[in-house]
Amino acid sequence: MPSDHLNATVSALKNGLTSLPLGSAMDNTETWQQQFLQSGQPGLQDIAREIGNLQSLLTSGALNTAAIAGSLSMLGDQTGEAAAGAPAEFKKPLTELADLLRRHGSDLQAHAERTGE
Repeated sequence: MPSDHLNATVSALKNGLTSLPLGSAMDNTETWQQQFLQSGQPGLQDIAREIGNLQSLLTSGALNTAAIAGSLSMLGDQTGEAAAGAPAEFKKPLTELADLLRRHGSDLQAHAERTGE
């Protein structure tokens, strides 16, 4: 897992979900998905499958805010689990990424509940 890519992903999410153009977000998630699918590690492969789910939700045409929120929260939980067993140099950025994904998922879920989406 390249630390530059991890740090760039964390940085992008710190700026908010809508700060990254959809095309860039899709490229980023595609890179992660391929790395995780090829890892041979079941936990990372689960993350790859959830990334695929998120990609489908984002490109389906009619955005389902609650489903996207759930996917982000799931990715946050899975990333947090991966952080626990990660090498020392990846623990902090992975934990930060997990927290950002959970927070964005929670914020998006609250928005969906307020607006009825």
